[in-house]
Amino acid sequence: MWLVDAFLAHWFLYSLAGVVVLFLLRGIRYIPNTKVGLVEKRTSGKGSVSTGIIALNGEAGFQPALLRGGVHYLLPGQYKIHIHPLVTIPQGKIGYVFARDGVPLPPTQALASNAVADDLQDAAAFLQNGGQRGPQRKILREGTYAVNLAQFVVITTERVYFLPLEKSDEEIFQRMTKVIQDRAGFDPVVIKGTDDLVGIVTVHDGPSLPPGQIIAPTVGDTAAQPDTYHNSFQDPERFLRAGGQRGRQLQVLVEGTYYINRLFATVEMVPKTVIEVGNVGVVVSYTGETGEDLSGAAYKHGELVQKGLRGVWSEPLLPGKYAFNTYAGKVFLVPTTNFILKWNKQETGSHKYDENLAEVALITKDAFEPSLPLSVVVHIDYRKAPLVIQRFGDIKRLVEQTLDPMVSAYFKNVGQTRTLIQLLQDRSAIQQLSGDQMKEKFDQYNLELQEVLIGTPTSGQGGGQIEQILTQLRSRQIAEEQVETYNRQEKAAVKERELREAEARAKQQTTLTESELYISIQTNQGKADYARAQQQAAQIQTLAQAEAEKIRILGEGEAKKVQALAGAEAERAARVGIAQAMAIDEQVRAYGGPRFQLTQQVMSRFAEAIEAARVDIVPKIMIHGGGGNGTPSTGSVMEALLTLLLADRMGADATPNPATPRSAAAEAVRSRIEQGLKEQR
Repeated sequence: MWLVDAFLAHWFLYSLAGVVVLFLLRGIRYIPNTKVGLVEKRTSGKGSVSTGIIALNGEAGFQPALLRGGVHYLLPGQYKIHIHPLVTIPQGKIGYVFARDGVPLPPTQALASNAVADDLQDAAAFLQNGGQRGPQRKILREGTYAVNLAQFVVITTERVYFLPLEKSDEEIFQRMTKVIQDRAGFDPVVIKGTDDLVGIVTVHDGPSLPPGQIIAPTVGDTAAQPDTYHNSFQDPERFLRAGGQRGRQLQVLVEGTYYINRLFATVEMVPKTVIEVGNVGVVVSYTGETGEDLSGAAYKHGELVQKGLRGVWSEPLLPGKYAFNTYAGKVFLVPTTNFILKWNKQETGSHKYDENLAEVALITKDAFEPSLPLSVVVHIDYRKAPLVIQRFGDIKRLVEQTLDPMVSAYFKNVGQTRTLIQLLQDRSAIQQLSGDQMKEKFDQYNLELQEVLIGTPTSGQGGGQIEQILTQLRSRQIAEEQVETYNRQEKAAVKERELREAEARAKQQTTLTESELYISIQTNQGKADYARAQQQAAQIQTLAQAEAEKIRILGEGEAKKVQALAGAEAERAARVGIAQAMAIDEQVRAYGGPRFQLTQQVMSRFAEAIEAARVDIVPKIMIHGGGGNGTPSTGSVMEALLTLLLADRMGADATPNPATPRSAAAEAVRSRIEQGLKEQR
């Protein structure tokens, strides 16, 4: 029995020891290197924490120290380990920290100060150094942090790192995340040079501005003072240490990248102030101390102060780009080149100063009501531009409230002293006089009048007045021009007569001179011709003698040649002639005498003529002159007609008669030929 009791006792002891061992083994915890362990102490002899949630003195509650990667042993049941990832801030992003425990914020403070308690990875040091609960001024830049997530909540662009304590925690932190996102707080402020923008900073923490101030002055942003150099609002603690105040800041951000806590300060982008060439910028500052009036006691149109003080700055901004805070003041552009103001509804300058100006309505001396268009060239000295703005506020107000009534009144007075025709004809004189007189008036307003240009008056309410006057003036001018033309033509006629007389005298003088010269020339030429004739006579005489001798010799030779040729030709001709005569004589005898021979020659010539002219031999139309019973035929009639016509022309009888003897002439020729032949024999 005792053996059973002993066995049971041992078994119980061993079981108890096993349970104790198992219980103790539960205290071994492994934490990866990418995570941390948050220790929660459940029981402690010192009791629980009296305030806050972090047990700084070993009380029961969340312990400030974290367990990093590795194997750790904690007594089971007394401690609970909450394992969480390390806090990671992505490259180029910003992380915001919210402290759950710490000193409560005072009513005048919006964010927790980190002037002393700035180590957000050491919860114990943070709380021991007086760290404040709530959103922190300090931000987390790129990197990985081991943060006690029971003490701190870290909000990043990707997630919110925290240890849930209550169900409402997540909703609260999501609202904070939404506020930061609306302010683009997870990204740094980047101002590019190509954008020509400046950043207007509004600080949401720190002392409030004193009454009467709307812009917080620039403080401590110089590298020469390290303790107060906040580096363009990137270090809130130094900004406040330097005396910075909440509200819009006078200091602006220019090109660059700025890691600014967007819960501490927000940034608004506005364009740079650009002063174009031909203009200056007159600054009216809304902030700064009240300065001494530089315009003098006699000038009662406002205060002119030095640069940086409240009021109109005495030094204008010259052409260029300026990072000007448009909430701290206003820049009025004043043209320094000549600009033209046109009193004409149809025309408006690019500057738009004269868009509300119209022609000046006049009433002339003769009760006409024309409208007069004007152009006034104005110049503003850049050194006097602040005085103009100080006096009138802006250029357009100056034009509409001062220059328009002044110029209109002046020309209304001028119109009442002249008739409409005088107003048209004396335009140049009125323009010159008005320019001289109005320069003094413009100078009183710190303006320089360069020139006044008067246009052509137009018909007013009456209508057609100008056209009628111009028609009369044109008619009058045409008449005057005609009179002038006639006078000049008369003078031209007189001058022309005088010219003709002078030309006639000159022409006669030329003739006399030419005749005298001609006589001298002819005398000299006659002498030359006489000498030349004598020489030619001698030459001709010599040549004539030589030529006569030559001709004589040639003549003798030619005579002998001709004589010989004549003798031979005479003998040949005589022989041929005798032969032809004898043949003709015999032919005549044979054919009936000379009349028949003549008829034959005529017909032969007639046939040759018909062949040359290509006349039809057989007529196309036949006319019968007779027939049968002894009536002559057509051929006999034609032959008879031709024979009679040719005989009549040659004076011979064409009637053939073969019994006719030789004529006396033929016998004489025959006798001479025979005598010649005998002599030659």
